[in-house]
Amino acid sequence: MTEPDTIKLLRECDAGIKMGTASIGEVLEKTTNEKLKKLLEICKEGHEKLKEEIQNKLEQCHDTGKDPNPMAQGMSWMKTNVKLAMDESDATIADLITDGCNMGVKSLSRYLNQYQAADEETKDIAKKLIKQEEELSIHMRSFL
Repeated sequence: MTEPDTIKLLRECDAGIKMGTASIGEVLEKTTNEKLKKLLEICKEGHEKLKEEIQNKLEQCHDTGKDPNPMAQGMSWMKTNVKLAMDESDATIADLITDGCNMGVKSLSRYLNQYQAADEETKDIAKKLIKQEEELSIHMRSFL
């Protein structure tokens, strides 16, 4: 039997990766700097590969995953569109992505600590996602 913490951590990773991919998708079309655009595309591809891993593991656990919180998604969408309406620049995009990455790292780290009984494979998936978010945040600094 699968430990409940494994499923809970997988669900949070699933919701987080959906939120991150959607956020990148929102700003990608507004990005003018080719280097920034390429970094965002690479990260989105990495997220999509990790999402497949999460989906496979969820299927093994007979679970369908979790969608992001609609309130959080709405607030993110509103923040993105208001900020870009005021200043549609690559610096604004880098700032938004940095904030999103930081929130993702914080949330996923909290869940990793909260669901300590999750299996090691699931913990490794969460750590990979945290690493992707941290690396993207670091890459954004040169565009701020």
